[in-house]
Amino acid sequence: MSTIEFQARQSVEQVEESTDFAPKFGPDGLLPCITTDADTGEVLMLGWMNKEALLLTIETGEAHYFSRARQVLWHKGATSGLVQKVVEARIDDDQDAIWLRVSVAGSGASCHVGYRSCFYRAVPVAEDAGKPLKFLEDQKTFNPVEVYGDVPNPTQL
Repeated sequence: MSTIEFQARQSVEQVEESTDFAPKFGPDGLLPCITTDADTGEVLMLGWMNKEALLLTIETGEAHYFSRARQVLWHKGATSGLVQKVVEARIDDDQDAIWLRVSVAGSGASCHVGYRSCFYRAVPVAEDAGKPLKFLEDQKTFNPVEVYGDVPNPTQL
């Protein structure tokens, strides 16, 4: 059982200016989590945490998330070995989003597709709007079929 307790949210001042940890989960019970590489600052992924995932992340020092697609708690890297060790965790001003700075084991990948970052494609904007997505990573760091088996049907994601 966790010894960590989140504080009840009592006032704007308490949430924004105190040392109380009072995270606000959305109506779905989830909190968005931005995860970046601790050394480079590169954005690796946007994940979601329920209360249990946040508590486990804080207690273990390893990232845990809640999968909206599968509706399950998951320990990042438990299957692939690409565990995310938390170097620092920060909560935003109104405590409804968290930011993890992590170091990633193994190849350093954080994307289940095999790329280092889940943000491996750029969306053309302004004068390039409407053009195809542009790959920013040209090589996968691992083969997801070898690690996870069959790739899920896109309608299941």
